[in-house]
Amino acid sequence: MSGFMVDWLNLLIRWAHLIAGIGWIGTSFYFVALDLSLKKREKMNAGVMGTAWEVHGGGFYHVEKYLNAPDSLPDDLIWYKWEAYLTWITGFLLMIVQFYLNADLWLIDTNVMALEPWQAIGISMASLVVGWLIYDGLCRSPIGKNTPLLAGLVFLLILAAAYFYTHIFSARSSLVHVGAFIGTIMAVNVFGIIVPNQKKITVSLIAGEKPDPRFGIIGKQRSTHNTYLTLPVLVMMVSGHYAMLTGHPQSWLLVGLIVIGGAMARHFLLRHEVGDPLNKIGWMLPVIAIALAVAMWMTAPKTAGQGPKVSDAEVTGLLQKHCVACHAAKPTHESFEEAPNNVRLETLTELRRFAPLVRKQAVETQAMPLGNESEMTVEERAKLGAWLAAQ
Repeated sequence: MSGFMVDWLNLLIRWAHLIAGIGWIGTSFYFVALDLSLKKREKMNAGVMGTAWEVHGGGFYHVEKYLNAPDSLPDDLIWYKWEAYLTWITGFLLMIVQFYLNADLWLIDTNVMALEPWQAIGISMASLVVGWLIYDGLCRSPIGKNTPLLAGLVFLLILAAAYFYTHIFSARSSLVHVGAFIGTIMAVNVFGIIVPNQKKITVSLIAGEKPDPRFGIIGKQRSTHNTYLTLPVLVMMVSGHYAMLTGHPQSWLLVGLIVIGGAMARHFLLRHEVGDPLNKIGWMLPVIAIALAVAMWMTAPKTAGQGPKVSDAEVTGLLQKHCVACHAAKPTHESFEEAPNNVRLETLTELRRFAPLVRKQAVETQAMPLGNESEMTVEERAKLGAWLAAQ
């Protein structure tokens, strides 16, 4: 398949992924906020645990939530599930197009681990399955009844996954895999737990039986997990564009800070939406700020000392060896039909123009060349950095 067609396929799938993801995140945010907004009132229908009055788009809405379920259900019951399903499906298709089709370029870095494409793809897919099984096992075990302990162990599970991915795959793909790992947990929560439990409750109602309240409790637990993982997973999914994250030698620790800060930000927004006073939730803001400050401190560029003088001829040779196959007016690399991001590095003039970007990508974070396909050495990176510093 030509690079042109792959680019269009990538764009269309990515667009669909964004559309589905926005729908899923929107409904998740809405229903969690709605659940927290419910209030007991003097006059409520039998079996209702709380109601909420809302205004939007020029109209007023009155929403009721039943403790278990009403005595009967209408034929036009609305199920919110395809947003989650399509988000995962399009996300996995994007994984195939972005990473699996050119695994040796995007997924594998021989400096991290020498893998064959089939091995890397197999590890990628298997890890998503194993991650879900471990998470689900924790939730189903007695630990699942201890919310703080379960949260701590799920956090450690995500950290372990981040450590695993950053020691297996390329920098550009490792944190995206963390996002896929979390996203798979979230999607299977909907597909394998939340929706099936809702269907069991519906079947009981149709049969005239009293639904088992355990199904609703379990569904709510998994839904709560999903909403707190939403903000961190969004950062993971765009991480490939930020070499300061993916190229850091301890990027797995950055994942921990992102999970803490993102989950805490989500909790603050939830509690603020339902009217909690700032004197009760304000303590979360310093925690978020500290997590962000530590992440920024960790990723701050290190000031390098003045290295040996490097000639223009040496740097031109480095460009020819490691850069121009992709970053040229007419790339010779089979995966590109035009220079990525229109960054051309065929001349020293062009190198000076893109000096800050090259310094960050090739010297500081070592994210380029992709997968270190041309096997650029530490010494060569130091020479390039010294030349750029002297300009």
